[in-house]
Amino acid sequence: MGKVIRRAGVKEFLLLFIGAIIYGVGTSSFVAQADIAPGGAMGIALMANYLTNWPVGWLTLLVNLPLLILAWYYLSHRFAVRTGIACVICSFILDYIITPNVPLYIGDRLLGSLYGGILVGVGMAFIFMSGCTTGGSDIAGYLLQKHRPEVSIGRALLILDSVILLISIFVFRDVDAGLFGLVSLYAQTKVIDAMIYGFDAGTKATIITRHPEEISQKIIEIMDRSATILQGKGAFSGQDTSVLLCTVRKSEFSILKQIIRETDKNAFVMVTETTEVFGLGFKSFKEAVR
Repeated sequence: MGKVIRRAGVKEFLLLFIGAIIYGVGTSSFVAQADIAPGGAMGIALMANYLTNWPVGWLTLLVNLPLLILAWYYLSHRFAVRTGIACVICSFILDYIITPNVPLYIGDRLLGSLYGGILVGVGMAFIFMSGCTTGGSDIAGYLLQKHRPEVSIGRALLILDSVILLISIFVFRDVDAGLFGLVSLYAQTKVIDAMIYGFDAGTKATIITRHPEEISQKIIEIMDRSATILQGKGAFSGQDTSVLLCTVRKSEFSILKQIIRETDKNAFVMVTETTEVFGLGFKSFKEAVR
């Protein structure tokens, strides 16, 4: 058991270290050079760096400091300590390893924003997989969720990042700063989602139909997939019906839709995007826990 715990600790530290390096390269070599502030504590630090020329890493740490204090008192000591350690490591690597040694990207500003967002997203994903966070919006989200559970966290963080992007236009005195910052933020969030939830995202179709056997048979024959048939009853009509559950890859959904349309034009279909799918035909559970 002790060896397992030690191995888990080493793995978490390696993920944090690798994530901090990639995060630092994206921030120093690309995002900072594009004069943008793509939300969060880093966005505030980049604007402060533009005005003061102080190191971005330690400015990020200063922005996070009051949030870490609030997390210590209102969330948990463990969360505050882990986040604080991650923030210090990221700040140190950014200011003392990446900034002095890694070349700066001086090409197209749009490409710099895009590449920076991708690299920052990859770095943050590794940090999240280590069990830590980079602070900033993450702490704000947890605090808001604790004291105002009725408020949508996603919407609140979107508003916060939008305000930072808006302020960046006036700090950098450039409308493009906000627009390119939005590009970088979008790329960052997409990469994080892809790495955390996996590339095996799919589409789940819930099909209410009177022809479940025909549809499921075509799914098996044409798509080489399967489905689950549940028995149901219409609340209004009182008639027995069937509910067919089927999950496919996004690229396969058009085929599934065609099968439903050709078999039962009166079917009622609800489509849900799934972030990650485990099991036969998708990612195995063994891969999921690596």
